[in-house]
Amino acid sequence: MRKEFLLSIIPILLSVFLLGHFLSSNFYYLYIFIVPIISIGLYDVTQKKHTILRNYPVLGHFRYMLEAIRPEIQQYFIERFNDGTPFSREQRSIVYQRSKGDLDTAPFGTEHDLYRSGAEWLEHSLNVVDNHQGFPRVKIGNEKCTQPYFASQLNISAMSYGSLSKTAIEALNLGAKLGGFFHNTGEGAISPYHQKHGGDLCWQIGTGYFGCRTLEGNFDDALFAEKAQMEQVKLIELKLSQGAKPGHGGILPASKVNAEVAKIRHVEIGKDVLSPPTHRAFSTPKGLIEFVQKLRELSGGKPVGFKLCIGKKIEFFAICKAMIELDTYPDFITVDGSEGGTGAAPREFTNFLGTPLNDGLNFVHNTLVGCGIRDKIKVIASGKVIDSFGMVTKFALGADMCNSARGMMFSIGCIQALRCNSNDCPAGVATQNPKLYSLLDVESKGQRVANFHKKTMEELGHLLGASGFSDISLLKKEHIKRRIGPGQILNYEELYPKIAPNSIIEGDFIDNWKKIWDQARPDMFTL
Repeated sequence: MRKEFLLSIIPILLSVFLLGHFLSSNFYYLYIFIVPIISIGLYDVTQKKHTILRNYPVLGHFRYMLEAIRPEIQQYFIERFNDGTPFSREQRSIVYQRSKGDLDTAPFGTEHDLYRSGAEWLEHSLNVVDNHQGFPRVKIGNEKCTQPYFASQLNISAMSYGSLSKTAIEALNLGAKLGGFFHNTGEGAISPYHQKHGGDLCWQIGTGYFGCRTLEGNFDDALFAEKAQMEQVKLIELKLSQGAKPGHGGILPASKVNAEVAKIRHVEIGKDVLSPPTHRAFSTPKGLIEFVQKLRELSGGKPVGFKLCIGKKIEFFAICKAMIELDTYPDFITVDGSEGGTGAAPREFTNFLGTPLNDGLNFVHNTLVGCGIRDKIKVIASGKVIDSFGMVTKFALGADMCNSARGMMFSIGCIQALRCNSNDCPAGVATQNPKLYSLLDVESKGQRVANFHKKTMEELGHLLGASGFSDISLLKKEHIKRRIGPGQILNYEELYPKIAPNSIIEGDFIDNWKKIWDQARPDMFTL
């Protein structure tokens, strides 16, 4: 039930009431039903706190009633279908509470079964450290970067305008501005809604080169330089692959390519727009690194990196060999896990293709350490990072920062309705339907994004402080524990072996890396 339907039914209810009143003197009891419904509906369409209630007056309250009894419902399913899988609703509730400023403490202890296989926890210390002052920002930019950027440890992951609504993009960017962290544009180009509130931007360049392309789909140097040198753009990310659908291109159908989208993406109105699975601007590892340096120069010396989901090890080894041979390094690498999200992708791609984040992150960190180049490149972890414990696990595996998409979406009202690919998202987040997105209040949702970021960073400080660490860099793999079976507990050091600095260069390999390393070539991705 949308607000237009409610507003149209009010006079009908009043008419029925008046007619009944004249036909029967006992009709007064309808006051009990009609007046409250009308009052609730009028309140729902005028309040700005809940987009669901604005889009679905009266009926939307049933959703919140069910959410209120969620713990009991969840416990029922845990007991009935206990497969050891943690419920995402719990994490979503944490985001809602933190973004709204509500109490986010939990009664009756843990909601997780710590005796199930796969359960994880962080060691605590009797020597608690006060981290209330927070942590220093992370410098992104090596010696070839003349405009380094100092980033928060938690930022907004890539989500394009088009995939998300204009009001959702505005709210995210306003939150980034209020909270002092960056907002990744996604590959759909820089839109006016990314720019409106002035939050720091990480401009993502995908295979379609949207916003910096010729009409034929080739990279346009001049267009890129013009936009990359905007003050609001702080860093540039070249997207090689996405965790949710690695190796998969995309198509924006002609029906969605209106005048606004065409102007933002630099494409033709009313024609299908192809995002190929691979880049046209380069085809070899050396070509990739040379293109990264080209983007750095065209942007005026801003940090440039690339994003990928790890697939074949030989290809990343080849990229590292190209870096060393050219003595040119990206300022950062974003490692996306196969568990990362997307608005739409083939099920086989989301379920069975690509390396999960922890394994991919550990591999990238180890490779850079073994090649002696880890200090030149910052590593960002992306893929289902929602709370401070999730951040801790990624820092232990070598990440310098984390990007979050789900957490930020939850903070602006996403309820995981799983309608992202249908254009009828009830929360107005992942839709281009103005009847749905126009009721998402940018000011209040932007503040919630900032609140979520602030509270999560505070909890990160408390969590590390309780473990006796005054700095994130002191956290090690050995401090994270995982139960692998009854009475069997291993730490991350045992699960994800580390590698000695320069060991690859010196010929000291782990597992079967030597054979793969020897085969890798800087002028070819695969043999």
